[in-house]
Amino acid sequence: MKAKLHIKKDDIVKIIAGEHKGEQGRVLKVYPRDNTAIVESINIVKKHTKPNAKFTQGGIIDKEAPINLSNIMLVDASGNATRVGRKLNSDNKLVRYSKKTEEEIK
Repeated sequence: MKAKLHIKKDDIVKIIAGEHKGEQGRVLKVYPRDNTAIVESINIVKKHTKPNAKFTQGGIIDKEAPINLSNIMLVDASGNATRVGRKLNSDNKLVRYSKKTEEEIK
C-alpha cells in the first residue's frame, strides 16, 4: 500500500531545517520511496557531467538535490507554514486541509 504524503508536486513549501531554513519554493518532484522531494532552486549542488546528447560539451552543471520530507512544511493560501491533516469533505472524498486555518488545500 502506498503511503499518503503531506506534500505533492507543485505545492509551495517552506524549508524548516538545514542549510536553507526559512526559504520557500515549489515542489518539482516527490520520491515517496525515499521520503524526499526536490524543491525548485533550493539545495543546489554541482554535478560533473560527461558530454552526451543533452549536454554536448559536458562540464559542471547546477542541479537541485532532494530534501527529506521531514525538513519541509506546506505553505497554505494565507502564506503561513502549516501542518497538514486529512478529512472527508462534503462529497465523501478524502482531502488535505490546513490544521492552522482548517481550510481545504487544493
